[in-house]
Amino acid sequence: MSSQHDHKPSLAIDLTEFRQGWRVLILALLGIGTSVGVAPLYSFGTLVLPLQEAFGWSREQIQPAIAFLFAFSIIAVQISGWMIRRYGLRPVAICSLVTLSVGFLLLTLMTGAIWQLYAGYALLAFAGMGTTVVTWTQLVNLWFERNRGLALAIILCGTGLAALVLPPSISWLISMTDWRAGFWVLAALPLLITLPLSVLWMRSDSPITQAAAAPGEAPRLPGMSLRQAALAPRFWLCNLALVLSVTSMIGMVTSTVPMLRDKGLSATDAALAFSVYGISLILGRVVVGYLVDRIWAPGVAFVVLSLPALGCLIFAATDTHMTSLMLASVLVGLGSGAEMDIAAFLMARYFGMRDYSRIFSLHMGFIGLGATAAPLYFAYLYAQTGSYAGLLTHGTVTFALGAVLILAMGRYPKFDLGGAAHPAPGRSGQEAHTLTGSEVSGASK
Repeated sequence: MSSQHDHKPSLAIDLTEFRQGWRVLILALLGIGTSVGVAPLYSFGTLVLPLQEAFGWSREQIQPAIAFLFAFSIIAVQISGWMIRRYGLRPVAICSLVTLSVGFLLLTLMTGAIWQLYAGYALLAFAGMGTTVVTWTQLVNLWFERNRGLALAIILCGTGLAALVLPPSISWLISMTDWRAGFWVLAALPLLITLPLSVLWMRSDSPITQAAAAPGEAPRLPGMSLRQAALAPRFWLCNLALVLSVTSMIGMVTSTVPMLRDKGLSATDAALAFSVYGISLILGRVVVGYLVDRIWAPGVAFVVLSLPALGCLIFAATDTHMTSLMLASVLVGLGSGAEMDIAAFLMARYFGMRDYSRIFSLHMGFIGLGATAAPLYFAYLYAQTGSYAGLLTHGTVTFALGAVLILAMGRYPKFDLGGAAHPAPGRSGQEAHTLTGSEVSGASK
C-alpha cells in the first residue's frame, strides 16, 4: 500500500476526504462533545450550586467528584482500548452511549449522602468508557490521512461546543425544575443525538481500509502492536513531553483567574483577561491541525508548545497591564488547544493504526494520572509559598522542556509487515500491517 503521504503536501486543502467522510466528522465532533471526558466536566460548574442548595453539601465536598471521574477514567480507558481492539469500534461505542445515559440517570436518584455523588462520577468513567477521545480519533484516523491533522482538530472542537452549549442550557432547565434536570440533559444528549448517528454513520469501510485490502485478504493497515510501541523509546518520549505540558496547562487553566485577582484586577477584568483563552484554544487547534498535515509535526509541536512558556513569563512579569495579560492568556490558549491534536496525530503517525486504540489508551492513562495529580500538586505549591510564583516557574520550565523533547521524535517511520518501524525519507514511505477481522467487522456498519 502506498501512503498518501507520498504526495507532496500542498498548502491547499484537498476536499476529497471531506466529501467522503463528512458524516464521520460530524459524528465524531458530537461524540466528543457528549463524551464522558467532556460533558460531565463542562457541566460540573453549573451543577455545584444546585447540589449545594439541595443537599447542604459544601463546595469543598462537591469538588472532589471530578477527581473521582478522572482517577477512575485512567483504568476505564485501558479497558476500552482492549475492548475496541477485541470487538471493534461500533459495538463498544454504541453500548457505551447507552450505559453512559443510564449512568447519568442513576445520579438523579441521589438522596443526600456525599458518597453517592463520588460513586456516581466514578461509575460514569466505566459507563462511558467507549465514548472517549480514543474512540472518536480512531474513527477519524481511519477516514482521513492527507487531512488527518485538520480533521482531528475539527472534531476536538467538540469540547468547545460542549462548553458553549451545556452550561446555559443546564442552568436554564434547573431554574425551571430542580438539580435533576442537569443530569436529565446529560443523559439525553448521547441517547438522542450521538447514539442514532452512530448507528447510521459509524463505518470502517473507509477509502483507507479499502485501499489497504488485498483480494481475498483482510485489510492491511500500518503500525505496531501495543508491545512493540511500549518497547519503543519514542513512545515514552512522547508520553513524557505531553504529560509535562498537560499538567502545567491544567494548573494554568484552573489558577489564572484567581492569580489575576491577586494581582489586583477586579473580577470583571480578570474574567476579561482570561476570556481570550477560549478563542485562542479553538484557533490553535485548527491552525495546528492544518499545519501538521503539511509540516513535520514535532517541529510544529515545538513551536506551539513553547508559546505557553512565554505566556507564563509574561504573567510573572506583569501586574495589571491588561494588554500584556490578555496576550499571555492567548499564548497559553494556543498551546492548550494544540495538545490533544498533537497527541492523536503523533500516535497515529509514529505507531500506526494496527493497535491504535490500546496504544492511545495507554497514553491517555498517563495523561489522566497527570490530570489527577496536577491540582493537588499546584495547591501544595500555593500553600507553601502563598503565591502563584511557583506555578509560573514550573509552567515555564515544563512547557519549554516538553517542547524540546518532542523534537527528539525523529523522522516519520515506515512499517514492514512485522510492524517494525524504519526511518522514512521525509514524510513518505510504504506502510502496511494486517488489521484484525474484529477491528474491521466490529466497526463496520
